[in-house]
Amino acid sequence: MTMQFSVLASGSTGNAIFVESDGQSFLVDAGLSGKKMDELFSSIGKKIEELSGILVTHEHSDHIKGLGVLARKYKLPVYANEKTWRAMDRLTGTIDDSQKFIFEMETVKTFGSLDIQSFGVSHDAAEPMFYIFHHSGKKLVLITDTGYVSDRMKGLIENADAYVFESNHDVGMLRMGRYPWNIKQRILSDVGHVSNEDAALAMNEVIGPNTKRIYLAHLSTDNNMKELAKMSVTQTLQMKDAGVGEQFHLFDTDPKTSTPLATI
Repeated sequence: MTMQFSVLASGSTGNAIFVESDGQSFLVDAGLSGKKMDELFSSIGKKIEELSGILVTHEHSDHIKGLGVLARKYKLPVYANEKTWRAMDRLTGTIDDSQKFIFEMETVKTFGSLDIQSFGVSHDAAEPMFYIFHHSGKKLVLITDTGYVSDRMKGLIENADAYVFESNHDVGMLRMGRYPWNIKQRILSDVGHVSNEDAALAMNEVIGPNTKRIYLAHLSTDNNMKELAKMSVTQTLQMKDAGVGEQFHLFDTDPKTSTPLATI
């Protein structure tokens, strides 16, 4: 069996990713309204009520805005680590205890033939973590909301078949932009977000012979553009002779429109 996924929405206004394999399907984050989440699922021909569960990366609103609504409406299991549960408890409204599950950082949970591995990232949240999906020798990596990609992260995520990879901002746009200086400092810090160039440098170290698809994700509305992100990443990878456009391809994501279901 194959693994399918869609980046339902990605950006500073809301994030959600759908992953399905062999009868198991998960939503990673629910950072948009319940109504918008319904629309996004319809756009890829899937139903929220058929999900096996929701996996949470961290408690920032652009990742959990619709979480409480979806959990209550569809009685879905929700997985997060203990510190994230505590941090988002007052933000989601009541979620029944029977639906709350602990998924600790640096562990693996198995659902049927799908293994889901959690790993820590560097972001200003309680205990932020992202996920690697393993199925029948295939590997899908989700990594956004990190100030940098450490050597340890690189070791865990190397040679995936597909990546959803943060390419948050253009440093020049951010420095010249309208954000207050303290916000700029936060984004540029080790617990902020990865820039286009830094994303490409990290990609260059982790892509391998299995890599076919990289989705540029969590683009800033104010400090980036799809064309700029793709151009910056492409240029850096070309300088490193990394095989962009030949061995693997770059794909856009959007804050309001889902990517077509992709199969790996």
